[in-house]
Amino acid sequence: MTTDDRRKYVLSARQQSLGMVTRRTLFAATAAAAVTPFLPTPTATAGAKPTATHRRPVRLRFPRPTGRHLVGTTELHLIDPRRDDPYVPGRPRELMISLWYPSTNAKAPRAPYLPPLTANLYAEGAAVALQQPLGTVDWVGARNHAGLSSPVLPGRRPVVVFSPGFGVPRGLGSIMVAELASRGYVVVTVDHTYEAAGVEFPGGRLAVQTLPQGSYALLAREARVADVRFVLDELGRLARGQNPDAEGRRLPRGLGDILDLTRIGAFGHSAGGITSADVMDVDARVKAGIDMDGTLAYGYPNPADSPTVAHGTQRPFLLMGAGGTGPGGGPQTHRTEPSWGLFWDNSSGWKRDLNIPHGQHYTFVDHQALIPWFQRFFTVPPELIANTIGTVDPDRILRSLRTYIPAFFDQHLRGRPSAWRDSPRHPDVRFVQ
Repeated sequence: MTTDDRRKYVLSARQQSLGMVTRRTLFAATAAAAVTPFLPTPTATAGAKPTATHRRPVRLRFPRPTGRHLVGTTELHLIDPRRDDPYVPGRPRELMISLWYPSTNAKAPRAPYLPPLTANLYAEGAAVALQQPLGTVDWVGARNHAGLSSPVLPGRRPVVVFSPGFGVPRGLGSIMVAELASRGYVVVTVDHTYEAAGVEFPGGRLAVQTLPQGSYALLAREARVADVRFVLDELGRLARGQNPDAEGRRLPRGLGDILDLTRIGAFGHSAGGITSADVMDVDARVKAGIDMDGTLAYGYPNPADSPTVAHGTQRPFLLMGAGGTGPGGGPQTHRTEPSWGLFWDNSSGWKRDLNIPHGQHYTFVDHQALIPWFQRFFTVPPELIANTIGTVDPDRILRSLRTYIPAFFDQHLRGRPSAWRDSPRHPDVRFVQ
């Protein structure tokens, strides 16, 4: 597909956009058997929607990154001409990604937390989950701590790819993504089109979740791996001075120059954690990975049948589990969860298993900061708290995640060893092994 062909396709896709958003998105269980609390579900969308609120909407507030660098971000629209979309056959595979990077300009406008159409869709599910009127929270106006297309700080940077949970937009990992960028990494976040509840493309086109009838677990795993590998290919083009954006939009000067593609890591939450392991199984470009609470048997009744589990890995890998997401509602560790146990036994590289006993499935992403913030303004349903972030101390666990995740990549992409053991400074994290 030539540049002209790509642009013709983009124009055609924009014309189809109204038809694409008419189907109501459905959301399925994540790979860890938990439903994300803030996305539309069949139950949530079947009845009447909450009515609009007349109160002043709650503005989202996010903790600032703690690294020494300012953070910039920009998005790219990618089209893979070699791959038919696995969810909507007859269309080339399209992705939206964001690059987060160290920046030099503190005056750049702050980037939106979520694109506006995605934010509106997310707001509907959040209103139902929070049991608050639509409009209680200002999702559309929310801004993160990254400067939109702000200037790039020169220097060769390790690259880390972040993959979100099943159905979840890439923005929901922004706190940790911004943290890594402030520590000197380039972090690439990926939306998995037609699996995510909604992916917004340039020109106001929203691609909503479109899942096949019947089982789609293996399809989703295969699509995600192909997505990430294609993203790595396109980063290679960017590093060679090309602009892979389908619209040819201007990118921050020097963005490709800072990519050190000899030092690539991957991490993800839930299904995204599975993706990190799956990509490492088939692509040697990824040197180290983290799985945050994603069950590696997803799609395989027998965990041993999963190639990722059967092969293990010879490269560094970190398992991070919650206290209530393993078998029988217990902790998810390699000693309790069969797929993690087999993966652990079959892996010969550096490995660690950390558990957050009082955390839950969404302790690892932005929910851990957002839900306590909402509690300042209205009563969050107790069952939502119990099933998403648990009872772990929000401030302490955020400090712990900001310690261990960068430390892992610092050690294995930058050669800066850390002490990996229980610490009184991080009482909410237990080192399983």
